[in-house]
Amino acid sequence: MPSHVGIIAPGVLGVLLDADAIHDANDDAGGDTLGALVERLRTRLAAPVRVGEIDVDVTTTCGAALHSLDKHEESAFRRAVIALDQAQTARRPFAMYDPILFGDPAQNLTLMSRLHSAIANGDVTLHYQPKLNLRTGRYDSAEALMRWTDPERGYVPPDAYIPFAEQTGHIRELTGWSLMRALVDQMALSKAGFPMSIAVNISSVLCTDEDFVAKAVRFAGQSCSGLIYEVTESAVMHDIDKAIRSLELWSKAGAKVAIDDYGTGQSSLVYLKRLPVQELKLDRAFVKDVANSSKDRTLVRSTVDLAHNLGLRLTAEGVEDNQTLNVLKLLGCDSAQGFGLCRPISLIDLVGFLQRQDEEMAAPQAPDADVSRQAGRAE
Repeated sequence: MPSHVGIIAPGVLGVLLDADAIHDANDDAGGDTLGALVERLRTRLAAPVRVGEIDVDVTTTCGAALHSLDKHEESAFRRAVIALDQAQTARRPFAMYDPILFGDPAQNLTLMSRLHSAIANGDVTLHYQPKLNLRTGRYDSAEALMRWTDPERGYVPPDAYIPFAEQTGHIRELTGWSLMRALVDQMALSKAGFPMSIAVNISSVLCTDEDFVAKAVRFAGQSCSGLIYEVTESAVMHDIDKAIRSLELWSKAGAKVAIDDYGTGQSSLVYLKRLPVQELKLDRAFVKDVANSSKDRTLVRSTVDLAHNLGLRLTAEGVEDNQTLNVLKLLGCDSAQGFGLCRPISLIDLVGFLQRQDEEMAAPQAPDADVSRQAGRAE
């Protein structure tokens, strides 16, 4: 039997079990690991919950950590919550606490300190991956992506610091800097003759952060060519009502909102119709084989129809070659993005890329050269 049960965070139930309870549960299940007990808990919690006259399905994700007698129970619960986050990140129903994956908290804080200094020293910049408008054949927006080059470590990939920035709260400062830098670069692009919308990724932990939401509203009002806030399905689904209020504020301020990596999350059509968004970005998993897979073409076509029927634009991510680009145009996609078109590049390289595109668009071309020209300048 559990020795302690309680709510340790919104939507998070904590259960502390003694060794005998785990042993008995494993014997009943015929197993020899903690996973047997977790599976029993998940099965019991999977029953629909009656809310008024509606049955609401419940999805359960579990994280577990072993509790040593020489440590406080609170410490075990903290590690279990970390394991829960690790399971959600890996999209698995259950995970044991992985200290290697979590890393050294002291080292993580040091990394955050170095990142803060790197921003001040100019070692962090934004690169931009342009998006091709398949209706006009021109690049009219770009996604901002952070790039950090450390003097000692060299290039530091975003996966090495973004998760820790989210855990330590530094993601608010980091995203605020990205938005401010994007506005400055957007103005430079406009002065160079290339006014375009800039998309910035918004972390799930910020979608319901009232202070950040207000800051993002102010940034949206300062944009000369429009900002696009990209959020994932999981970010919206974490607290749907509060997230919707945030998205509505951003939309009213003039920003467009895009659902990133669409198709990989948990949103349902019921929620999708409620979201004040203007764009769906179809995940590369549905795009990469679209030229060779009839099933993928059917999925893309149905998603395009869904988006258009809801008044949304559909952007295909992960475009790698001309053949894929041609198919996406035929299927009705509005925009495309990927290494086959252009890799993320610096601001000055983006200006050069756009200048070359203008020159090529103005030059006489064979009738069948249009798509090849658009996809032939990957940097």
